[in-house]
Amino acid sequence: MENQLQDPEQSVLIMRSKFKRVCVFCGSSPGKKPSYHLAATQLGNELVERNIDLVYGGGSVGLMGLVSQVVYDGGRHVIGVIPKTLMPREITGETVGEVRAVSGMHQRKAEMARQADAFIALPGGYGTLEELLEVITWAQLGIHDKPVGLLNVDGYYNSLLSFIDKAVEEGFVTPAARHIIVSAQTAHELMCKLEEYAPKHCGVASKLSWEMEQQFGYSTKSDIAR
Repeated sequence: MENQLQDPEQSVLIMRSKFKRVCVFCGSSPGKKPSYHLAATQLGNELVERNIDLVYGGGSVGLMGLVSQVVYDGGRHVIGVIPKTLMPREITGETVGEVRAVSGMHQRKAEMARQADAFIALPGGYGTLEELLEVITWAQLGIHDKPVGLLNVDGYYNSLLSFIDKAVEEGFVTPAARHIIVSAQTAHELMCKLEEYAPKHCGVASKLSWEMEQQFGYSTKSDIAR
């Protein structure tokens, strides 16, 4: 009888997430605030509790090293995607999980996006921002319908969100495209929002054409069609 009572609860825990893998963008530096370290740890634990695997930039330093270690220690699969040229600088010590070396940054982003069901940005620098904005743009174009989340630790991304709101106000970003970005101050709140995300934008791109361009380096569309 006791087992019969526990099984439904276990099923709920297993089914509580619709994501198999989440891609996390974050700094290869630790940042200056302890709150950044705490947020990375909490996000890693949140993924473990929801039985979600991790896709990330492949480094073992900074916030990316911290979140990957937490997920790996929690028994989930970790896929690190890193350009060969960055391996000596970004990977120090013993890496965890599966490391996929790629030829360059373009292939790195394409592989991370292909593997993930959702994207989350922790605090980070230029690289984090570049990766984040690219997946937002892909969502705007309809290349994917995967949710994109900002873990806005201590208001780290407030200025970015204000800029995007200004772009909406000035007519450069549509209100529907603004809906692409989901933000929250805690990992738990963010994951709940991502689970409930429903795209409102109108897709205009061909997924098949985009996938061929990412994988083979050329487009199925002519220059005139572009």
